[in-house]
Amino acid sequence: MRTVEAKYGKYSDLYEAEKEVTMELDKALIEELIDTAVGALQYSYTPYSGFKVGAALLAKNGRIYQGCNIENAAYTPTNCAERTAFFKAVSEGVKEFDAICVVGGKDGVLTEYAAPCGVCRQVMMEFCNPETFQIILATGKERYDIYTLKELLPLGFGPADLA
Repeated sequence: MRTVEAKYGKYSDLYEAEKEVTMELDKALIEELIDTAVGALQYSYTPYSGFKVGAALLAKNGRIYQGCNIENAAYTPTNCAERTAFFKAVSEGVKEFDAICVVGGKDGVLTEYAAPCGVCRQVMMEFCNPETFQIILATGKERYDIYTLKELLPLGFGPADLA
């Protein structure tokens, strides 16, 4: 976990998404998130697939939580890098987030984007505003794209649906 100095815009309540403003991620912060996600690849435990994934989750308080994927011989208990980062943050009492960067590739070689799986997107939906939460998919500092959670999970089911 690291902390970054970031300026945040005004945010409304999670359930008033139409009034929220998406935080503008500056290039230096995007590059730090990419570096942190790439750094997480070294901790990835992937003896079966060899497909390493790293994540860097930016909390609203400025902290960055690193995550890596952790495989299991039974496959079902495998945990993705994104969920590892979220669960680390939540286990420390942090439940508000602005962005996540995800990188991955066979044997840690980043050649294509490694988009979050459906389960990870659902976990994001639990803690993030789909209108403003940003997902950075990268293969390096020179190649990345940014999506909102709503773009990757257009009809997501979240806490507001239970109200």
